[in-house]
Amino acid sequence: MGKLSPGGAEWLAPGHTGRPRPLWDLLLLLWTLLNCGLRGSAQGPGSGLMKFLEPLFQLLWAGTLRVSLAASSGRPAPRRFPGEQLCWGDPHEYRLCQLPNCPPGAVPFRDLQCALYNGHPVLSPQKTYQWVPFYGAPNQCDLNCLAVGHAFYHSFGRVLDGTPCSQGGQGLCVAGRCLSAGCDGLMGSDAREDRCGRCGGANDSCLLVQRVFRDAGTFAGYWNVTLIPKGARHIRAAHRSRNHLALMAGDGHYVLNGNWAVSPPGTYEAAGTRVVYTRAAGAEETLRAAGPTSQDLLLQVLLQEPNPGIEFEFWLPREHYGPFQEQTQALGWSLRQPQPREVEPQPLRPTQPRSDPPQILPDPTTDPCPPCLDTTWSCHRLLHYCGSDFVFRAHVLGRLRQAQETRYEVRVQLVYKNRSPLQALEYMWAPGRCPCPPLALHREYLLAARRLVSPDGTQDRLLLPHAGYARPWSPAEESRVRLAARHCPV
Repeated sequence: MGKLSPGGAEWLAPGHTGRPRPLWDLLLLLWTLLNCGLRGSAQGPGSGLMKFLEPLFQLLWAGTLRVSLAASSGRPAPRRFPGEQLCWGDPHEYRLCQLPNCPPGAVPFRDLQCALYNGHPVLSPQKTYQWVPFYGAPNQCDLNCLAVGHAFYHSFGRVLDGTPCSQGGQGLCVAGRCLSAGCDGLMGSDAREDRCGRCGGANDSCLLVQRVFRDAGTFAGYWNVTLIPKGARHIRAAHRSRNHLALMAGDGHYVLNGNWAVSPPGTYEAAGTRVVYTRAAGAEETLRAAGPTSQDLLLQVLLQEPNPGIEFEFWLPREHYGPFQEQTQALGWSLRQPQPREVEPQPLRPTQPRSDPPQILPDPTTDPCPPCLDTTWSCHRLLHYCGSDFVFRAHVLGRLRQAQETRYEVRVQLVYKNRSPLQALEYMWAPGRCPCPPLALHREYLLAARRLVSPDGTQDRLLLPHAGYARPWSPAEESRVRLAARHCPV
């Protein structure tokens, strides 16, 4: 497709000289009347209004006026002292205005601008064309219009400020440039919301609730997985099996996969947010929602075969976590403290002073730890397997030594025994700075842990007892662990 440029030079519509064009309110009013009044095409029911207001649009388009995206704040020119150099840059700041949307079917802004040239001689006094937007030109902030029924397009200069750069995109054209608005509303800003919904935040006002639901029901039917409380954001649940995720609203009505009927994949409205439900090949099923939720939701699973594990996570405001924990415990679901991991805090903006939190470093003392007792005998394995709450295989990711205890961060690889759900990432505590047996970083172990809940219910921990069961993983040791499960008293 060619671009028609008479005389080898690019043709610009009259008045596109780059001079200022104020009176944004007047143009906005005219555009709103035209855009909301026209339905379907520029030749439709609003064509009479178009012809009536077209001379005013031509006047605005003539270059004596300039429209800005929003009320821009002019910056006074700084006083220049001898020896100083002037700073160059745009003296205006553009902010996105949240205007009410026109009804469905209204003519898009770019279509409206191209339609202004319908039936008018543009390239020659004898020939007229009908114009529609063309999106294949190099500069997407030029008013590139395709002549209907012909294989060429024409550029009528820049589009008006506030025109979308592309179909379905988020960027807007401002002074010939495609800019996107940050969460602060400023065009060209890189400010983004954190996982808590705070503009420019650092994920410190909310907590990540992340679990793996592994309970296996003894009968087919609906099983509760987790409560998703009001205010949850960035919700995700996934599994790979012939089972189906089900979602119930706070009023008891199912949003999807309820009443023994499988819903089709798609987008569903629930609790003030959109839930995207997908079911891919290989029996993989996912559920996602951006949130925040306006009411509680209940995530369930419709079991048809043994549960291989359902991963779920969501972000919750810190002040909502206490009531959430009380609700889930009242329903009989045990939950440990959330892990603020997986999403790294966003860097602070350059204009903000850094205020990094103090980091707790390992104790630098070089005093060696005393040797631990021998715990390799078979009775030790059987004793701790039968008396523990959790037996699992884990990879050690981190270690924090303190005076009274040592905290390990582990990634759960495989669960052999659990009396409540384990999540993919767990913190596990061991008494003392020199725990026995010690765990080396970046090694895999078979571990037997107990659940320790404080009397007030504020702490829910995994405890590795002193002289407990923690052995490096090997195929032979895994076989012995599976054999030990058969000898535990019922």
